[in-house]
Amino acid sequence: MATDAPAALLGPQAFPQRLQDGYRAFLLGRFPTEQARYRQLAEAGQKPRILLIGCCDSRVSPEAIFDMGPGELFVVRNVANLVPPYAPNNDFHGTSAALEFAVMGLRVEHIVVMGHAQCGGVRAFAENEADPYMRPLSPGDFIGSWMRLIAPAAERIGRAAPATPDYVERLAQESVKNSLVNLRSFPCVRTLEERGKLALHGCYFGVMDGRLLVLDQSRGTFVATGD
Repeated sequence: MATDAPAALLGPQAFPQRLQDGYRAFLLGRFPTEQARYRQLAEAGQKPRILLIGCCDSRVSPEAIFDMGPGELFVVRNVANLVPPYAPNNDFHGTSAALEFAVMGLRVEHIVVMGHAQCGGVRAFAENEADPYMRPLSPGDFIGSWMRLIAPAAERIGRAAPATPDYVERLAQESVKNSLVNLRSFPCVRTLEERGKLALHGCYFGVMDGRLLVLDQSRGTFVATGD
C-alpha cells in the first residue's frame, strides 16, 4: 500500500546512543541521590526563584555554569539569548510566552539575561551588517528576521567594517542591555520591578576562560563577579 510518509519515518529509528548512555549514567548515579528532590518537585510543582534567558549554543549550559539542581532554575534558550519587545498579537511568541509564565505563573524573583563570548548569531549579524552584499544572514526562513532584534544594539555602538572579534564582543554585551530594555516593555515585568518584587540582571560568560561578567546597570558596564 502506498504511503506519503517520509522513508525515515517508516521504520524504527535508533535513539541517539549518547543520550542512552547519559541517561543510564544519570539513572545509576545522580538520580538515586536526588530522588527525594524529584519526588517533591513532582508532588508540589516547581518553584524556581530565577528565570534565565540564555543562548541555545551547546557550549553554554546555564545549569552547568551555575551548578543548579533540578527545580532551581527556569531556563529559556534561543538563538543569541534575545528578548523581543512586548508585542501582543497573533504571531507565535515562544520566548514571550515562557517569560509571561515565569513572571505571572511561577512568580520568579529574578530575571537574568546571559550573553556569551564567541556567539555565532551575533557574529553573523555583525558580518552581515559590515558587508550585506557578501553573504546573507541566513538562507532559512526565520533566523534572519529573529536576528534583527540586535539592530538597536548595533545602532547604539555604531557599525564596524570589518566586524572584528572585539566589535562582536561589544555587540554581544550591548545586546544583553537591549534585551533588558525589551524586558521592561512587558507591563507585568515593569510593574513588578517598580514594586520591588522582581529584579533584572545581565551577565556575560566567557566560553574559553569560564569568566563571568555581571552588568553594573548603574554604570552600563560589565564587571567580573566580586569586583
